[in-house]
Amino acid sequence: MDLGRRDFLKASAVGGLALLTGLAPKKTLAGQPVIPLRKQIGEITTVCPYCGVGCNAIMSLSGGKLVHLEGDPDCPINEGSLCPKGASLFQVANNEDRLTKVKHRSPGASDWADMSWDDAIAAVATRIKETRDRYFDETDESGNIVNRTMAIASLGSVFPNTEEAYLMSKMLRALGIVYIENEARICVSAAVAADSETVGRGPMSNHWIDLGNSDCIMIIGGNFAESFPVAFKWATRAREKGAKIIHVDPRFTRTSAKSDLYARVRPGSDIAFVGGIIRYVTQDMDANPENYNMEYVKEYTNAAYLVDPAFAGPADTETGLFSDKSTWAWQKDGSGNILKDTTLSDPNCVFQLLKKHFARYTDDKVVEITGTDKDTFQEICRTFAATGQVGKAGAIVFSSSACQHSTGTQLVRGLGILQLLLGNMGVAGGGLNGITGAVNGLGCTLQGLVNHWGPGAGSLRPPQASEPDFADYGGNKARFASLLKAWYRDTDHHTSYRYYPRRDGDYSWQPLFKAIDDGIIKGLICWGINPAVSGPNSAEARRILRKLEWMVVIDLWETETASVWQLGDCDTEVFLLPAAHSVEKEGSVCNSGRWNQWRYKGADPPGEAKSDLWIVYNLMRKIKTLYMGQTTKNAAAITELTWDYAGYNTDPPDVHEV
Repeated sequence: MDLGRRDFLKASAVGGLALLTGLAPKKTLAGQPVIPLRKQIGEITTVCPYCGVGCNAIMSLSGGKLVHLEGDPDCPINEGSLCPKGASLFQVANNEDRLTKVKHRSPGASDWADMSWDDAIAAVATRIKETRDRYFDETDESGNIVNRTMAIASLGSVFPNTEEAYLMSKMLRALGIVYIENEARICVSAAVAADSETVGRGPMSNHWIDLGNSDCIMIIGGNFAESFPVAFKWATRAREKGAKIIHVDPRFTRTSAKSDLYARVRPGSDIAFVGGIIRYVTQDMDANPENYNMEYVKEYTNAAYLVDPAFAGPADTETGLFSDKSTWAWQKDGSGNILKDTTLSDPNCVFQLLKKHFARYTDDKVVEITGTDKDTFQEICRTFAATGQVGKAGAIVFSSSACQHSTGTQLVRGLGILQLLLGNMGVAGGGLNGITGAVNGLGCTLQGLVNHWGPGAGSLRPPQASEPDFADYGGNKARFASLLKAWYRDTDHHTSYRYYPRRDGDYSWQPLFKAIDDGIIKGLICWGINPAVSGPNSAEARRILRKLEWMVVIDLWETETASVWQLGDCDTEVFLLPAAHSVEKEGSVCNSGRWNQWRYKGADPPGEAKSDLWIVYNLMRKIKTLYMGQTTKNAAAITELTWDYAGYNTDPPDVHEV
């Protein structure tokens, strides 16, 4: 075809236009679907479980899942902040390694097998009944009623809610179990004994917020800034207002870096350090009484009480020991009133005896024992003693590192003596403040998850074998009768008193493991505790745990305790029950500062995991069924026990009923 230049350009223009017309995009509507940038979610509060401070957090939930977590700005403790432990709650709740099914290891088996909850509850209840009945003691060798089994033990816990701890304690006592311990025994329980002697009770005397009112804070045996950073915030606020912070510890830590005075001491030498401060205070009181609240010392402590003249302390005897306990008595008048010397000058008054006892802790002796710098020690003495002035307040903060010595109780007792001399007990910004390692450590312990306390702590001690009848009980009869009526509603308290197991020995942590080793304890229940790695000798603990006939582990994970059989040479039958985390259930908790707080259920537990409340409730229901019709082995303690906590729940129990 003969195509000229002009015709070619025309043809190209027409063809291009046609092509562009075919490729032209179609018109569309503006309202296209878009991905929403915001999503409606629910929010509810909880309490962090990881230490005794008791910080609150806000959980954001969607479809039963925890999607976000942050500090609660309305909580007066943490004011919206969270430490790394608290922030990790989100990771725990959504962790793919959580237990979701019941696991069972048969004796001699080489692997876990899945088991249903119904089968697990029935099997565990059967093991408990068989072991209890086979090794149940109705009387001791002297014929005293004891109604107990030494063949079953319970360890844990400090992590359940208070309502769960109460039901655990109730079930264990009804079964006649006396080997009952929790983590407090290897944490700060040494301080409880000391505080009870000092002020009559064990928990910390003040609260974290109150540290902001202190003029001086002495931290001894603990890394306060890193272990409990939210609580330490209140110490730094006091410092911003002019307070001094003193840190006494073998290690220089971030707490030391934030302190005004730091004393490095040898491990275990704390008593000498505190004894030296007490010596300084008692001597300075004589020289400069105007610098101390002498009215407090004379009227609100026993410093003026007169002691039996026959009493002798270590400084008075050749053996360096105290005199016979028969001399540990007060001087009294004809009406039985304790005699006092308000001048504090009588050689037999408590103040003078105390002064004589601590006179040995000279500055040079303290430096020799502790290895601390002498100038630093003297400066600490002057600084903390200054809180003894009227209108001043000094706080002492300590943790398990101060308690976990063979002399831990004596150390904390020394701290209590120092605070009483300075008038720092019962005042804002003062106190003796021990930090627990779990938010409900206090709540669980007060509910009797230790062998020497019942629900109600020291005011409700378990009866001894030497107290066969209610009339013989030497504890608080009114409170014990109330407990018995709550547990055995239709039984008179004189009868139900005999159901309660009797104690006549030491059933704490170390004796418990020795009893397993000796073949006395056959079965062990572990509630949220990992004893294989918790004690002072984990290798020995694992060896001993493998001697059990059966073990029940209730936890979020497969722990070293649950898998102890994998070390070989072990016929122990193990039931591993998946537990709900703190954000997956509701109930009350009591932090170190004695604040009761309620935490709400947020996320749903993963898989088949259940709350401790559900587990203990259904386990005891099954045990009660197994004992129906039985009249021996103190069966009435189980069959007559009140256990009606269904409430309005379709899946009982109802925590509000507990």
